[in-house]
Amino acid sequence: MEINSKIKIKSFLGTSHPSKIINEDENYWILIGETGKIIEIEETKYLILFDKNLDSLGLINHNPVKNSLWILKSDVEKISNVNQDFYQYQAQTTPFASGFEVEKAQGSYIYGKNGKAYLDFVAGVSANTLGHSHPKVVNAIKEQTDKYLHVMVYGEYAQEKPVELCRLLAEATPEPLEVTYLVNSGAEAIDGSLKLAKRYTGREEIIAFKDAYHGNTHGALSVAGNEVHKREFRPLLPMVNFIEFNNENDFDKITEKTACVIVETIQGAAGFIMPKENYFINLKKRCEEVGALLILDEIQPGFGRTGKLFAFEHFGIVPDILVMGKGMGGGVPVGAFMSSKEIMTSLSHSPKLGHITTFGGNPLIAAASHATLKEVLEGGLMKETDKKEKLFRELLDHQKIKNVNGKGLMLAVNLGSPEYTLKVASKCMEKGLIVFWQLYRNEYLRISPPLTISEDEIRKGCAIILEALNEDW
Repeated sequence: MEINSKIKIKSFLGTSHPSKIINEDENYWILIGETGKIIEIEETKYLILFDKNLDSLGLINHNPVKNSLWILKSDVEKISNVNQDFYQYQAQTTPFASGFEVEKAQGSYIYGKNGKAYLDFVAGVSANTLGHSHPKVVNAIKEQTDKYLHVMVYGEYAQEKPVELCRLLAEATPEPLEVTYLVNSGAEAIDGSLKLAKRYTGREEIIAFKDAYHGNTHGALSVAGNEVHKREFRPLLPMVNFIEFNNENDFDKITEKTACVIVETIQGAAGFIMPKENYFINLKKRCEEVGALLILDEIQPGFGRTGKLFAFEHFGIVPDILVMGKGMGGGVPVGAFMSSKEIMTSLSHSPKLGHITTFGGNPLIAAASHATLKEVLEGGLMKETDKKEKLFRELLDHQKIKNVNGKGLMLAVNLGSPEYTLKVASKCMEKGLIVFWQLYRNEYLRISPPLTISEDEIRKGCAIILEALNEDW
C-alpha cells in the first residue's frame, strides 16, 4: 500500500500481522495494528502512536475498522535503535510509554537526544531532590567506587557510609526515632514497616486509608486504597481494613486488635491531599489509646520537599515508625524505615533475621544518600521552599485551573479532567517542560521539581504551562 505513491508501509516489526492503510488524507493515516509497534518506511523505522487530537479533527466517531489506529502524520516519529529496543525488550508498565530518549541531565534540565533541553518540573517523581547529577552526590559516588562496592548482606559488616547515614538521620529526627533499617526502595520499606508493627505488637490487623498509595509490592499493594490497581492481584494480605482520610469519625475502627495504622502524611496519588488541622494529633492519640503503632509514609514529602525534613514536623506529632524513599537518594534507588531501638530490635530475634535484604545499605547508595541528606540539612534549601511555593501559586493563576493542592514543592494543579490534563502535559513537553499527572487523580497536573530549582526556572516553566492552557486544540 502506498501513501502519495511514494512511501510504502512494509510491515510492523515484532508482529506477524502486516499493517494496512485503510484511509488517508493530508493530515492522518489510519492503520490496522498495535500501538507502540514499529513500522518500516523505505528502510527507516518509525514508531506508531495514537492520534492525541481525534476529537478536534472531528473523526472520533468515524473509525471504519475495529481496532484500527488513527495516526496523525505529525505524530509519526523517527526513532533510533535504542527506542525500538526499549519497546521490544524492556518490560512496559503501560501501552503508551513516551519512549523519550535522554542524552544527559544536569541541574533542573534533562537533555534529549533530539538536541532539546527540557526544564524538569517532576524530578523523577520527587526522587531528584538536588536536581540532576548534583556534584556533591556524584563526587560521593565516585569516592565510594574507589573504595569498595557491595561486600556483604545487610547487617553484618560495619561500613562507613551506611553507618554515617543512619547516625545523621537519628540526629536530624526527633525522639524516639533513632534506628534506621536501610532497604532498596520505598515499597520494600513499607513491607518492612508492616512486618515490624505486627512483630512488635503481636497483632494482625492493619488499618490503611482509602485512596492511599504506598507502592506496588504485594504488601504495599495490600494497603493501597484504590481497587482498580488491586483487584487483578488478589488475594492480597488479609486483615487489612480501610478508613477515610481526614474523617475522625472512622477512628473507632482502630481498636485493641489493630497492630498499626499506616498513612501518608500527605496523600500522594490522590492529588497531594493535606491533613486537616489537628487530624494527626487526634489520630496519634487514638493509636496510643489502643496500643497500635502509627506508621507514617514520607516516601514523597520527605527530605525537605515541604520545607521541613519530614512533613510530619508541620503537624505536631512523631510517628512510631517512619518510612522514607524517593528523594532520600538524590537520584539512586533507596528506601528505609526508622523507629525506636526498642521497636526495631524485635526484628532481630524470635525469629532472628525478621527482615533481611542483600543490597540494603549498599555503600554506594548510602554514600549518595548521605551526601543528599547533608546538603538538604546544611544547604539552606528548606528555607527557600515556602517562598518557591508561594511563587508557584502566584504564577499559576488561570481560569482553567480549579485549585492547587499540596505544600512546598509537591503541588497538584487541578485542570478539571484527565483528558485535558494529559493534553496539557503533552503540550508542555513539546514546548520544553516536563510535567506529569497524579496516579489516581489524572485531572491533577503534578509539579514536584528539584528543591534546587531557581525562581527564574519556576517563572519559565509556569509561563509554558499558561501558554499551553491558553491554546485552543
